[in-house]
Amino acid sequence: MSAHCRLTGRRPGFGNAISHSHRRTGRRFDPNIQRKRYWLPGEGRYVRLVLSAKGIRTIDRIGIEAAVARIRARGEKV
Repeated sequence: MSAHCRLTGRRPGFGNAISHSHRRTGRRFDPNIQRKRYWLPGEGRYVRLVLSAKGIRTIDRIGIEAAVARIRARGEKV
C-alpha cells in the first residue's frame, strides 16, 4: 500500500536521521495511513478508503458524502 492519503493528499516527507555522532543519513517520514471502510448511504454500498489519521478526523467532521465528493472532484475513482 502506498503511503498516500486519498482525502488530504498527504505523502511521505523526507529528511535526515541524525546519529549521536551527528552523521546524517536519509530517512522517510511516513504519514499514519489506515485502511477504513465506510457506508455510503447515497449509493447504498460500502467504500474502502486509504486515509491518514487526519483524513479520518476530517471525515468525522464533514461527513462521508462530502469527503467522497472531494475525492471525486480531484479526479480519483471511489
